[in-house]
Amino acid sequence: MIQEGCTHQACTGIENIDEAITLLEQNNWDLVAAINGVIPQENGILQSEYGVETLHGPAYGPSSHSAAASSAPSSSSAFRHVVPSRQIVERQPRMLDFRVEYRDRNVDVVLEDSSTVGNIKHILENELQIPASKMLLKGWKTGDVDDSTVLKSLHLPKNNSLYVLTPDLPPPSSSHSGALQESLNQNFMLIVTHREVQREYNLNFSGSSTIQEVKRNVYDLTSIPVRHQLWEGWPSSATDDSMTLAVSGLTFPCHRLTVGRRSSPVQTREQSEEQCTDVHMVSDSDGDDFEDATEFGVDDGEMFGVASSALRKSPMMPENAENEGDALLQFTAEFSSRYGDCHPVYFIGSLEAAFQEAFYGKARDRKLLAIYLHHDESVLTNVFCSQMLCAESIVSYLSQNFITWAWDMTKEANRARFLTMCTRHFGSVVAQTIRTQKTDQFPLFLIIMGKRSSNEVLNVIQGNTTVDELMMRLMAAMEIFSAQQQEDIKDEDEREARENVKREQDEAYRISLEADRAKREAQEREMAEQFRLEQIRKEQEEEREAIRLSLEQSLPPEPKEESTESVSKLRIRTPSGEFFERRFLASSKLQVVFDFVASKGYPWEEYKLLGTFPRRDVTQLDPNKSLLELAVEERSC
Repeated sequence: MIQEGCTHQACTGIENIDEAITLLEQNNWDLVAAINGVIPQENGILQSEYGVETLHGPAYGPSSHSAAASSAPSSSSAFRHVVPSRQIVERQPRMLDFRVEYRDRNVDVVLEDSSTVGNIKHILENELQIPASKMLLKGWKTGDVDDSTVLKSLHLPKNNSLYVLTPDLPPPSSSHSGALQESLNQNFMLIVTHREVQREYNLNFSGSSTIQEVKRNVYDLTSIPVRHQLWEGWPSSATDDSMTLAVSGLTFPCHRLTVGRRSSPVQTREQSEEQCTDVHMVSDSDGDDFEDATEFGVDDGEMFGVASSALRKSPMMPENAENEGDALLQFTAEFSSRYGDCHPVYFIGSLEAAFQEAFYGKARDRKLLAIYLHHDESVLTNVFCSQMLCAESIVSYLSQNFITWAWDMTKEANRARFLTMCTRHFGSVVAQTIRTQKTDQFPLFLIIMGKRSSNEVLNVIQGNTTVDELMMRLMAAMEIFSAQQQEDIKDEDEREARENVKREQDEAYRISLEADRAKREAQEREMAEQFRLEQIRKEQEEEREAIRLSLEQSLPPEPKEESTESVSKLRIRTPSGEFFERRFLASSKLQVVFDFVASKGYPWEEYKLLGTFPRRDVTQLDPNKSLLELAVEERSC
């Protein structure tokens, strides 16, 4: 047991014998499996929880070891040809996955166990736009944890769940969301002054338009590419080109801006002489690097260019850049100053915005996404950029078929930030593949194809390539994409045809519904009018009946025939031919007769009461006179 542990310790370079024995126990005392578990990158196998993925190493990788092994004496050890020297064996760091929840968002963070809690907060600060000092990171299984705590000391499992509390920050309010929605629907008038020609443009944009869209429209008017535009007048809150105008802090409804052309930095003669001096100093001390470079077809003059580029003081991208758009502007300007203006047009904006531009338009307009990963400390960078990436054929092919996005991996903070973005968009396997790439394997060129539910990495091109091989691999990726694009176009056309038919059917159905609704509404109005008239008629009849009953009850009793008082007997014929009779006292007023006739359903306001002989209109007589007085007047006439 001790002997095997010592053998494992000697092969892997692990200094702690207890740790070597523990690894052997985990592999059931299989020495070869334990060695491969510690140094999987040397035999081209990447171990991960998601499976096993074969990686193609560089020309000077495993093949060189195999060549060395073939020339070794036959009496050497059975493991000697696969075990690298002690100087190049390093134990692969343990990676920890964190899923951090904050309100309605989940952020995936992948870090080495040698990182600290403060590193997690720094990544969350960039993702959530919340100051690290305002965060309370909760969910740890152990006791007190502060920003300086090393993750390895917490003995965490590979997968962990945490959550963020921000008690010092107010919760989002619904009123703010309503105001934001209102701002998105507003129209902004941007008065843009072209500084060089002193000309003003009045441009109207909706609040949902992005700053990037404004800059592209200005490019159409001024012929100043977005990466060369130098702006004045944007609010301090407008920090990202993917930000909408509604939240950028523009003055509503009108805002003034000024745009001009950004001047490229010019290298002075004195600076060139200083760099040349430094180059010779480097070449004298690092002659081995120049000898190794010949296997890539690089002559001494090219290697001087590499040293000169490595000694430049201005970095390709600022460290800990808060805004990806600003970082890529500096990257593009520095790239132009180093390698000239003939280079790929780098997309200025966040990686998410590049996805939107490449993958989420109409199927005919979609493109592949090429991600260029730069590294100033790689010996291949200068040759790759100057001879491959800036070749006219490559530049033309990329501009026609790709959206090209770039990132600088030289600084550790920028490297960690890209790996976090890579994990979120492509998964931990791809992130681990990039993480294990050595410095001299950079630059990397990632070819991404957008699919319906995910983003697929078609190819990872390393820096040790030629123009023809690079073009061949780009064309191979384009063939795969074209086949997928034709299927997407076909599906989109069929979907649009179905939607057109559905829209026509919906329109016909809507027209039919409107006609039926209009007909139904007309019938309802007619029925309502009839009901209203019927109600009025009923009310009138009820009112008439109430008046009739009231008059009938108010009539004096009919005198008897043997009454001692003078009595008048009236016989009345109705319009229907019906007759009714009644006796009245001669002293009764004519109004009593009118009331009697009205109690029978013939009010004197609607009917006339006519006398037969002489024929006259009784309703025209004074109703307050008695029947006797009227009879006397009639006789006197």
